[in-house]
Amino acid sequence: MTSGQDWQVARGSRYPLGATWTSAGTNFSVFSREAEGMELLIYLPADSPEPTRVIRLDPKLNHTFFFWHVLVRDLPAGAGYNWRVLLPEGSEHGQSLEVLDPLARGICDRHWVRCRALPGPGRQLGLRGLVLDTQADWSGDRPVRHDLADAVIYELHVGHFTRSPTAGVSEPGTFAGLIEKIPYLKSLGITHVQLMPVAAFDPEDVPAAVAERGLRNVWGYSPYAFCAPHPGYCIPEDSGRPAEQFRDLVKALHGAGIGVILDVVFNHTAEGGDGGPVINFKGLVNDIFYHRGPTPDECSPRPWRDYTGCGNTVNCNHPLVALLLVRCLELWVEEYRVDGFRFDLASVFTRGEDGEPMANPPLPWSIEFSRVLAELPMIAEAWDAAGLYQLGCFPGLAWTEWNGRYRDVVRRFVRGEPGLLGELASCLAGSSDIYAPSGRRPRNSINFVTCHDGFTLHDLVSYDQKHNEANGERNQDGSSNNLSWNCGTEGETDDPQVLALRARQARNLIAILMLSQGVPMLLAGDEMLRSQQGNNNPWCQDDESVWLDWTLAGRNEWMLRFTREMIALRHRHPALRRHHFLTGEPDPDMELPDVQWHGPELETVDWDDPEGRMLRFTLSGLSGEEAHLHVILNMSEADMDLPLPSIPGRRWHRAVDTAADSPADIVEPERQQPLSRHAARVAPRSVAVFESRTSA
Repeated sequence: MTSGQDWQVARGSRYPLGATWTSAGTNFSVFSREAEGMELLIYLPADSPEPTRVIRLDPKLNHTFFFWHVLVRDLPAGAGYNWRVLLPEGSEHGQSLEVLDPLARGICDRHWVRCRALPGPGRQLGLRGLVLDTQADWSGDRPVRHDLADAVIYELHVGHFTRSPTAGVSEPGTFAGLIEKIPYLKSLGITHVQLMPVAAFDPEDVPAAVAERGLRNVWGYSPYAFCAPHPGYCIPEDSGRPAEQFRDLVKALHGAGIGVILDVVFNHTAEGGDGGPVINFKGLVNDIFYHRGPTPDECSPRPWRDYTGCGNTVNCNHPLVALLLVRCLELWVEEYRVDGFRFDLASVFTRGEDGEPMANPPLPWSIEFSRVLAELPMIAEAWDAAGLYQLGCFPGLAWTEWNGRYRDVVRRFVRGEPGLLGELASCLAGSSDIYAPSGRRPRNSINFVTCHDGFTLHDLVSYDQKHNEANGERNQDGSSNNLSWNCGTEGETDDPQVLALRARQARNLIAILMLSQGVPMLLAGDEMLRSQQGNNNPWCQDDESVWLDWTLAGRNEWMLRFTREMIALRHRHPALRRHHFLTGEPDPDMELPDVQWHGPELETVDWDDPEGRMLRFTLSGLSGEEAHLHVILNMSEADMDLPLPSIPGRRWHRAVDTAADSPADIVEPERQQPLSRHAARVAPRSVAVFESRTSA
């Protein structure tokens, strides 16, 4: 290995941004319009407390259109680096600041202490970018590019999924640990994992009251490097290979036919607002990167506009910021071959530089029109923390959205609220009232009843109120509008009647999710009834209370089986995954209209019934080989004896009965028995599904 003084230095190029390693040399490039000078700090090894060499850039040779760049020959992969930006006198955060490269591909965080990165004398950054060889052998890899209409998405936290000793993996809480659980994911039948943030984030970004309890930011919604794998998910002994470790995970998931969707946080960063640390953007592009208000006077800094509840808001529609964010997404695709993205608080993407919503914001359109990103699913959480709510009208052509209305209506219906039949039918049919007016399709609706934000499925049927005291914020964090029902007892109980009702309610929710047009999303662990003890916002918890307890797969095997079989039922029925909205109109080429809605009688539905808590529908198969479906959703307290449609040449078979114990709660086609009459008895608070097949 050559010493720092032996490295030859050349002019370099302003493109590409970041650190680009080749065997001939490493090109470094960073943008800063405010900088009057720039120094490149090289650390070898990467966690060295002091730079091995400091390279001062020549403003005439290494400076092009506000880009600072330099080529360093013979620099080994794995070296650490940072920039020292030299700013004019009177700059907001100081004149000489060591900062992290915003496009660093890897991070060494062994010296990171958040409070030491605050502006002022003695400031120490403690983070290093890593020079990585990002070239990889992708031979044999096949990215998952099938249409989301056929998808079943599974949202999981990389750390919590395998952190428990019950997971039985060799590297718990890491990308490698998740690889060991891929056979389980494949057996479940999901098509995509949606990984909660895996870009490098700051675990120390927590309020003081939370920090006093020794808690950390665990969910990852506090990024400081948008395209570097989080070092905490890497095997510590192999932390110099973060790109390879994440790449191995993607390859392994693709090998199992499972796509990878990343949850991306582009709405704010770990730098916070006034008083927060200076990590990168505050030092390099402080004048443009964040939303700032006008200064009240010459002596005061510009105030921070906060549309995220996290202290700052990324100024997404400044041209340079938009370019940077799009490039970060492209790098995840080019270097890691991920298959799609979900965007946290995505309505921030539509705010102009004045903070007001724009009719045609550049960032969403730039993402959609990128050649690299054009065929990938883009999923928006179509709201922000300042009240901007854009469900059904998020800008763009092909964006899909988390359907918060679906979640709320289904929760309300299943807990027993009357008068929701029309809204429920819309949700079951893909929310055409929301998406059809803008020319979108059922696949634009991501349907869910639970997600990381809120109760787990177990807690949704076990708690009326949130119980977030462990977070240290006096139970004031997290939503109070959970639309849950504890089935008569708050929290844990050994009452067999309450437990039986909760089991039925959990089945009801999974069944409705899998029987709806649109794209279903499951929260990891719901299939085995994981609990968080009523905590609906455990973003700062990292212990047994939130880790997935894998013994539940045996203790609640009945729920795991039911979920797996409901996913299988969805997969074998293309009629549940239609590419166009249901019309209910007769089709001369089909035995039945695509959908028929029924009340207690087959012919009519009283959509305006204020007490209505039962709805049913018949769904036509898309071909003669596919069985028709008749679905009954009875959330009333009454048993019902209901007539079934008569279809010449076909007989009805009971496939699902959420009121029955396993294995009678869901029956595989080869074990189903035909009904002896064209009627069915349906229990209170239950879902029943019937498949009609040609007579033998």
